[in-house]
Amino acid sequence: MSYEFVRYEKRGRVAYITLNRPEVMNALHLEAHLELKEIWEDFRDDPEVWVAILTGAGERAFSAGNDLKATAQRTAAGGEVQGNARPPFGRITRDFDCPKPMIAAVNGAAVGGGFEMVLACDIVIAADHARFGLPEPRVGLFAGAGGIHRLARQVPFKHAMGLLMTGRIIKAEEAHRIGVVNEVVPIAELMATAERWAAEILQCSPLSVRLTKEAAFDGLLHSVDDAFERDHTRRETLLASADYVEGPKAFTEKRKPQWTGQ
Repeated sequence: MSYEFVRYEKRGRVAYITLNRPEVMNALHLEAHLELKEIWEDFRDDPEVWVAILTGAGERAFSAGNDLKATAQRTAAGGEVQGNARPPFGRITRDFDCPKPMIAAVNGAAVGGGFEMVLACDIVIAADHARFGLPEPRVGLFAGAGGIHRLARQVPFKHAMGLLMTGRIIKAEEAHRIGVVNEVVPIAELMATAERWAAEILQCSPLSVRLTKEAAFDGLLHSVDDAFERDHTRRETLLASADYVEGPKAFTEKRKPQWTGQ
Protein backbone atom coordinates (compact mmCIF):
# COMPACT_ATOMS: atom_id res chain seq x y z
CA MET A 1 0.00 0.00 0.00
CA SER A 2 1.34 3.42 -1.01
CA TYR A 3 0.85 6.64 0.94
CA GLU A 4 2.33 10.12 0.59
CA PHE A 5 3.00 11.14 4.18
CA VAL A 6 3.41 7.77 5.92
CA ARG A 7 5.37 4.72 4.81
CA TYR A 8 3.61 1.41 5.47
CA GLU A 9 5.24 -1.95 4.95
CA LYS A 10 4.56 -5.48 6.12
CA ARG A 11 7.46 -7.89 6.53
CA GLY A 12 6.37 -11.28 7.75
CA ARG A 13 4.33 -10.77 10.90
CA VAL A 14 5.57 -7.21 11.52
CA ALA A 15 4.04 -3.98 10.22
CA TYR A 16 6.37 -0.99 9.85
CA ILE A 17 4.73 2.44 10.07
CA THR A 18 7.01 5.42 9.40
CA LEU A 19 5.89 9.03 9.74
CA ASN A 20 7.34 10.55 6.58
CA ARG A 21 7.43 14.34 6.80
CA PRO A 22 11.04 14.89 7.95
CA GLU A 23 11.11 18.41 6.47
CA VAL A 24 8.69 19.47 9.25
CA MET A 25 10.04 17.13 11.95
CA ASN A 26 7.31 14.60 11.07
CA ALA A 27 4.61 16.92 12.36
CA LEU A 28 1.16 15.74 11.35
CA HIS A 29 -1.42 17.58 9.28
CA LEU A 30 -4.90 16.49 8.25
CA GLU A 31 -3.75 14.41 5.29
CA ALA A 32 -1.23 12.51 7.41
CA HIS A 33 -3.89 11.78 10.03
CA LEU A 34 -6.20 10.39 7.37
CA GLU A 35 -3.45 8.12 6.06
CA LEU A 36 -2.66 6.93 9.59
CA LYS A 37 -6.33 6.13 10.13
CA GLU A 38 -6.31 3.74 7.16
CA ILE A 39 -2.94 2.25 8.12
CA TRP A 40 -3.64 1.57 11.78
CA GLU A 41 -7.05 0.11 11.04
CA ASP A 42 -5.51 -2.13 8.38
CA PHE A 43 -2.91 -3.35 10.90
CA ARG A 44 -5.56 -3.96 13.54
CA ASP A 45 -7.78 -5.94 11.16
CA ASP A 46 -5.12 -7.97 9.29
CA PRO A 47 -4.89 -11.43 10.93
CA GLU A 48 -1.54 -12.11 9.26
CA VAL A 49 0.29 -9.23 10.99
CA TRP A 50 0.88 -9.52 14.73
CA VAL A 51 3.17 -6.64 15.80
CA ALA A 52 3.61 -3.01 14.67
CA ILE A 53 6.68 -0.78 14.86
CA LEU A 54 6.01 2.97 14.66
CA THR A 55 8.90 5.33 13.91
CA GLY A 56 9.73 8.57 12.12
CA ALA A 57 11.77 9.34 9.01
CA GLY A 58 15.25 10.80 9.53
CA GLU A 59 17.20 11.23 12.75
CA ARG A 60 15.93 14.62 13.90
CA ALA A 61 12.41 13.85 15.06
CA PHE A 62 9.96 11.05 15.75
CA SER A 63 7.20 13.67 15.56
CA ALA A 64 6.89 17.29 16.63
CA GLY A 65 3.14 16.77 17.04
CA ASN A 66 0.59 18.96 15.32
CA ASP A 67 1.66 20.83 12.19
CA LEU A 68 0.58 24.27 13.38
CA LYS A 69 1.54 25.97 10.11
CA ALA A 70 -0.65 23.62 8.07
CA THR A 71 -3.46 24.04 10.60
CA ALA A 72 -3.24 27.82 10.39
CA GLN A 73 -3.25 27.73 6.59
CA ARG A 74 -6.29 25.44 6.51
CA THR A 75 -8.12 27.64 9.02
CA ALA A 76 -7.30 30.78 7.05
CA ALA A 77 -8.64 29.12 3.91
CA GLY A 78 -11.86 28.21 5.70
CA GLY A 79 -11.10 24.49 5.84
CA GLU A 80 -12.41 22.25 8.60
CA VAL A 81 -9.71 21.17 11.03
CA GLN A 82 -11.49 19.54 13.93
CA GLY A 83 -14.70 17.53 14.27
CA ASN A 84 -15.44 14.89 11.69
CA ALA A 85 -12.66 15.99 9.34
CA ARG A 86 -9.78 14.64 11.44
CA PRO A 87 -9.53 11.30 13.23
CA PRO A 88 -8.03 11.14 16.74
CA PHE A 89 -4.44 12.39 16.74
CA GLY A 90 -2.30 9.83 14.93
CA ARG A 91 -5.39 7.59 15.06
CA ILE A 92 -4.08 5.62 18.07
CA THR A 93 -4.50 8.23 20.81
CA ARG A 94 -8.26 7.77 21.29
CA ASP A 95 -11.03 5.30 20.40
CA PHE A 96 -8.59 2.74 19.06
CA ASP A 97 -9.11 -0.71 20.52
CA CYS A 98 -6.20 -2.81 19.27
CA PRO A 99 -5.05 -5.85 21.24
CA LYS A 100 -1.94 -6.31 19.10
CA PRO A 101 1.44 -5.10 20.44
CA MET A 102 2.58 -1.67 19.24
CA ILE A 103 6.25 -0.67 19.55
CA ALA A 104 7.46 2.92 19.24
CA ALA A 105 11.01 3.31 17.89
CA VAL A 106 11.71 6.92 18.82
CA ASN A 107 14.36 8.26 16.46
CA GLY A 108 14.44 11.85 17.71
CA ALA A 109 12.23 14.49 19.32
CA ALA A 110 8.80 13.26 20.42
CA VAL A 111 6.92 16.27 21.71
CA GLY A 112 3.29 17.27 22.02
CA GLY A 113 1.18 14.94 19.92
CA GLY A 114 4.32 13.03 18.99
CA PHE A 115 4.85 12.12 22.64
CA GLU A 116 1.16 11.28 22.95
CA MET A 117 1.53 8.73 20.15
CA VAL A 118 4.53 7.24 21.98
CA LEU A 119 2.49 6.97 25.17
CA ALA A 120 -0.23 5.14 23.22
CA CYS A 121 2.24 2.40 22.28
CA ASP A 122 2.98 -0.61 24.48
CA ILE A 123 6.78 -0.71 24.28
CA VAL A 124 9.13 2.22 23.65
CA ILE A 125 12.69 2.05 22.32
CA ALA A 126 14.51 5.38 22.15
CA ALA A 127 17.62 6.59 20.37
CA ASP A 128 20.02 8.11 22.89
CA HIS A 129 19.52 11.60 21.44
CA ALA A 130 15.69 11.42 21.61
CA ARG A 131 13.74 13.99 23.60
CA PHE A 132 10.26 13.79 25.13
CA GLY A 133 7.80 16.32 26.44
CA LEU A 134 4.33 17.84 26.50
CA PRO A 135 5.07 21.57 26.16
CA GLU A 136 1.47 22.59 25.45
CA PRO A 137 1.05 24.71 28.64
CA ARG A 138 3.92 26.91 27.47
CA VAL A 139 1.81 28.06 24.53
CA GLY A 140 -1.53 28.21 26.32
CA LEU A 141 -2.72 24.71 25.42
CA PHE A 142 -2.91 21.31 27.14
CA ALA A 143 -2.12 17.77 26.03
CA GLY A 144 -5.60 16.88 24.86
CA ALA A 145 -4.80 13.72 22.89
CA GLY A 146 -4.47 11.55 25.98
CA GLY A 147 -1.00 12.67 27.04
CA ILE A 148 -2.10 13.93 30.44
CA HIS A 149 -3.97 10.77 31.36
CA ARG A 150 -1.52 8.23 29.93
CA LEU A 151 1.55 9.87 31.43
CA ALA A 152 -0.11 10.02 34.86
CA ARG A 153 -0.81 6.27 34.61
CA GLN A 154 2.54 5.17 33.21
CA VAL A 155 5.03 6.89 35.54
CA PRO A 156 5.06 7.82 39.23
CA PHE A 157 2.51 10.57 39.76
CA LYS A 158 4.95 13.26 40.97
CA HIS A 159 7.16 12.72 37.91
CA ALA A 160 4.09 13.03 35.69
CA MET A 161 2.88 16.23 37.36
CA GLY A 162 6.34 17.76 37.17
CA LEU A 163 6.45 17.24 33.42
CA LEU A 164 2.81 18.18 32.81
CA MET A 165 2.88 21.41 34.82
CA THR A 166 6.17 22.73 33.46
CA GLY A 167 6.04 21.53 29.85
CA ARG A 168 9.67 20.49 30.33
CA ILE A 169 11.46 18.46 27.66
CA ILE A 170 13.48 15.51 28.98
CA LYS A 171 16.28 13.43 27.52
CA ALA A 172 15.99 9.76 26.65
CA GLU A 173 17.92 8.59 29.71
CA GLU A 174 15.57 10.45 32.07
CA ALA A 175 12.57 9.08 30.19
CA HIS A 176 14.03 5.61 30.74
CA ARG A 177 14.68 6.28 34.42
CA ILE A 178 11.10 7.32 35.16
CA GLY A 179 9.59 4.48 33.12
CA VAL A 180 8.44 6.04 29.84
CA VAL A 181 11.05 4.14 27.81
CA ASN A 182 11.94 0.44 27.88
CA GLU A 183 15.43 0.72 26.36
CA VAL A 184 17.82 3.43 25.12
CA VAL A 185 20.27 2.67 22.31
CA PRO A 186 22.41 4.54 19.75
CA ILE A 187 20.46 5.64 16.70
CA ALA A 188 22.28 3.09 14.54
CA GLU A 189 20.84 0.30 16.69
CA LEU A 190 17.32 1.66 17.05
CA MET A 191 15.42 -0.37 14.46
CA ALA A 192 17.38 -3.55 15.13
CA THR A 193 16.49 -3.23 18.81
CA ALA A 194 12.81 -2.64 18.05
CA GLU A 195 12.90 -5.68 15.77
CA ARG A 196 14.51 -7.74 18.54
CA TRP A 197 11.62 -6.85 20.83
CA ALA A 198 9.17 -7.72 18.07
CA ALA A 199 10.92 -11.06 17.50
CA GLU A 200 10.68 -11.89 21.20
CA ILE A 201 6.97 -11.12 21.15
CA LEU A 202 6.55 -13.33 18.07
CA GLN A 203 8.02 -16.25 19.99
CA CYS A 204 4.86 -16.15 22.11
CA SER A 205 1.38 -17.22 21.13
CA PRO A 206 -0.22 -14.21 19.42
CA LEU A 207 -3.53 -15.14 21.01
CA SER A 208 -1.94 -15.21 24.46
CA VAL A 209 -0.29 -11.85 23.79
CA ARG A 210 -3.55 -10.26 22.64
CA LEU A 211 -5.49 -11.61 25.61
CA THR A 212 -2.72 -10.44 27.95
CA LYS A 213 -2.84 -6.90 26.57
CA GLU A 214 -6.62 -6.81 26.77
CA ALA A 215 -6.54 -8.03 30.38
CA ALA A 216 -3.84 -5.57 31.41
CA PHE A 217 -5.69 -2.55 30.02
CA ASP A 218 -9.06 -3.74 31.31
CA GLY A 219 -7.57 -4.37 34.74
CA LEU A 220 -6.51 -0.73 35.09
CA LEU A 221 -10.17 0.12 35.61
CA HIS A 222 -10.93 -2.47 38.28
CA SER A 223 -9.68 -4.02 41.50
CA VAL A 224 -7.47 -7.10 41.14
CA ASP A 225 -10.30 -9.42 42.24
CA ASP A 226 -12.78 -7.83 39.85
CA ALA A 227 -10.24 -7.88 37.03
CA PHE A 228 -9.59 -11.56 37.66
CA GLU A 229 -13.29 -12.28 37.37
CA ARG A 230 -13.46 -10.31 34.14
CA ASP A 231 -10.78 -12.60 32.70
CA HIS A 232 -13.27 -15.50 32.62
CA THR A 233 -14.17 -15.09 28.96
CA ARG A 234 -10.51 -14.68 28.03
CA ARG A 235 -9.62 -17.89 29.84
CA GLU A 236 -12.40 -19.70 27.99
CA THR A 237 -11.13 -18.35 24.67
CA LEU A 238 -7.60 -19.47 25.47
CA LEU A 239 -8.62 -22.95 26.61
CA ALA A 240 -10.57 -23.50 23.39
CA SER A 241 -7.72 -22.37 21.12
CA ALA A 242 -5.31 -24.29 18.92
CA ASP A 243 -2.42 -22.33 20.47
CA TYR A 244 -3.33 -23.71 23.89
CA VAL A 245 -2.84 -27.23 22.52
CA GLU A 246 0.25 -26.36 20.47
CA GLY A 247 2.26 -24.71 23.26
CA PRO A 248 2.56 -27.66 25.67
CA LYS A 249 2.87 -30.09 22.75
CA ALA A 250 5.83 -28.20 21.26
CA PHE A 251 7.46 -27.95 24.68
CA THR A 252 7.13 -31.72 25.19
CA GLU A 253 8.48 -32.45 21.71
CA LYS A 254 11.36 -29.99 22.24
CA ARG A 255 10.60 -27.88 19.16
CA LYS A 256 9.48 -24.35 18.37
CA PRO A 257 5.70 -23.95 18.50
CA GLN A 258 3.84 -23.25 15.29
CA TRP A 259 1.47 -20.54 16.40
CA THR A 260 -1.68 -19.72 14.49
CA GLY A 261 -3.27 -17.16 16.80
CA GLN A 262 -6.41 -19.27 16.90
